[in-house]
Amino acid sequence: MDLNDFKAHLAQTITALKEELKSIRTGRANPAMIEDIIIEAYGGSTKLRLKELSTITTDGASALLIAPFDPSTIVDIEKGILKSPLGISPQTQGTRITIRIPPMSQEQREKYIKLVGQMIEEKRSIVRNHRDDVRKKIKEEFDDKALTEDDKYRMEKDIDTITQKINEDIASIKTAKDTEIQQV
Repeated sequence: MDLNDFKAHLAQTITALKEELKSIRTGRANPAMIEDIIIEAYGGSTKLRLKELSTITTDGASALLIAPFDPSTIVDIEKGILKSPLGISPQTQGTRITIRIPPMSQEQREKYIKLVGQMIEEKRSIVRNHRDDVRKKIKEEFDDKALTEDDKYRMEKDIDTITQKINEDIASIKTAKDTEIQQV
């Protein structure tokens, strides 16, 4: 039984969590919050992410600038942003789009913190499921006499140690994101 697959699955889980959390709005403008908005470009014939259609940069702490690669997609980008669940309004200035990020209310902050908690719990559940699957494999190998009792206990202890470390990482990621959301 090789624990490297287990570690790789957990590393993928952490990476996925970090990517998902980038899209959650905080008090300051961040290109990651809009880069994955799906835009129906070229008359609805093509669906692309905003980051595939334009360059997204910050303009201070409360604004984002979008510079489309193809100026003919400006109207499509505006529509896509307005349809998004973020509740933000684009302002077109020539070939650029500006998005002002309004300050969040305390109610919105609490809503986003709750959303972060749900995402964190999903990832913890995935970690638990991976751990349980690996433990079942170890038990099967032990029952098939492929592992000694010492090897079984050593591997289970290693799995518990790895799982505990990953859960600590997840908790620190949650704390950092909660702090970021609470900043005014």
